[in-house]
Amino acid sequence: MYRALPYKTKQFFFVLLKFSIVVGAFYFIYNKLTTNHQLDFKVFSEFLSKNKIFSLKNITFLFILSSFNLFFEIAKWQNLVSIIKKITFKETLQQSLGSLTVSLFTPNRIGEYGAKAMFYVSGFQKKIVLLNFLGNMMQMLVTICFGVFGLYYFITKYQVDINYHKSARFLIILVLISTFTFWGLKKKEVTIKSISIEKVLNFFKNISFKKYLFCFNFSVLRYFIFSFQFYFLLQLFGVEVSYKNAMIVISSMYLLASIIPSIFIFDVIIKGSVAVYLFSIVGVNELTTLSIVTFMWLLNFVFPSIIGSVFVLKFKLPKPVQL
Repeated sequence: MYRALPYKTKQFFFVLLKFSIVVGAFYFIYNKLTTNHQLDFKVFSEFLSKNKIFSLKNITFLFILSSFNLFFEIAKWQNLVSIIKKITFKETLQQSLGSLTVSLFTPNRIGEYGAKAMFYVSGFQKKIVLLNFLGNMMQMLVTICFGVFGLYYFITKYQVDINYHKSARFLIILVLISTFTFWGLKKKEVTIKSISIEKVLNFFKNISFKKYLFCFNFSVLRYFIFSFQFYFLLQLFGVEVSYKNAMIVISSMYLLASIIPSIFIFDVIIKGSVAVYLFSIVGVNELTTLSIVTFMWLLNFVFPSIIGSVFVLKFKLPKPVQL
């Protein structure tokens, strides 16, 4: 028989865990900046200081775009959580930034699911995971919708050599596998962590269309903001390209970067490689592309994660309540 740990011991390990998460996040950021094999940090710094393209006005505008991007992500999460519980904007901010810090060094940001669930009592946690999944899938849907059109025009405009027969065959197989898998799961009592697929589907069915519409609209607004931010950085780096042509490449880049599975060690490398490949076709040099990708990462992931580390350190487990 195991003896329960004393309360003070539990508190000590909990504080140690929070401190470890923050230290791990900061080390991850430092490691990505200093040991990036694609873009040497010294070369990156010298390139920026030599070009002198970031005035106070431009930096302020970039941070405003990042703030709006973050605002709509928070608003989207607050709208989703209201399905099971009303929370304030401040609470939503803490949950969004705190979970971002935790997820920064986890594969495909999967740590976000567990981190957000930790803010709620056990009776709500499974639903929170499902709502977070819905929010992420809605953002993915927007990325796919714009990306498919962007990739089509990109291939047409720049005459990229593609084996259409192999691509079509791969898509058909993928659709068939997905269809049979969904049909099989629906027919059988398959459970994931004691939750049946049927219950999961019923949970999503019971969400009102208005909630889906709000979530989709917030995802679209976020997409336009961070894609415009990428375009604005292209302009700052002296890349002469129209907004329409830039969006064709940017939407293609986000689509391909999103559908390629990766673990956190290679995440930045894969996304950077996709960007370099696509933008090299339109004549943008590698250093400029990697610099922009790095800046987007700093603005939309690193700086919010630094703020989120404060919320991680201040985090307290929710008190159990009678549901």
